[in-house]
Amino acid sequence: MPESIDNLDAVDRQILAELQNDGRMTNVELARRVELSAPPCLRRVRRLEEAGIIRGYHAEVDPVSLGWEITFFALVGLESQKQSILDAFENDVKSWPEVRECHMIRGGGDFLLRLVARDTAHENALTNRLTSAGTVSRVQTLQTMHTAKQVPGVPL
Repeated sequence: MPESIDNLDAVDRQILAELQNDGRMTNVELARRVELSAPPCLRRVRRLEEAGIIRGYHAEVDPVSLGWEITFFALVGLESQKQSILDAFENDVKSWPEVRECHMIRGGGDFLLRLVARDTAHENALTNRLTSAGTVSRVQTLQTMHTAKQVPGVPL
């Protein structure tokens, strides 16, 4: 279980803010920015990783450059909210590479998915795949026209 936010001091928060902004910086640069020497800075980063607060590092890639022209959301309602049905749906869509996020929600549906598609035909095929799933009762899709803000992480 991740460490509590109450156990983080101002330096830990600054480390997290800096790494959210640029996860590729060297430990030496990070230490300089948070005004520590490199060894204690690295110890803090390792502690944050081991506590589960820092869950990983990744590169942000441009989907359009890689042929993923469409981003869309799907609001999915299931026929039942039995745990076995919820779990089965989650496990199914987690195996789809086009599903980039899967959130169980309350209010207006059971799941909100963020998907990517190569083109309109691919988007339609994914939508049909969702609507034909045995326990799905309704699907509403929302295609992204423009993204004004997309910030990883959380405010620190």
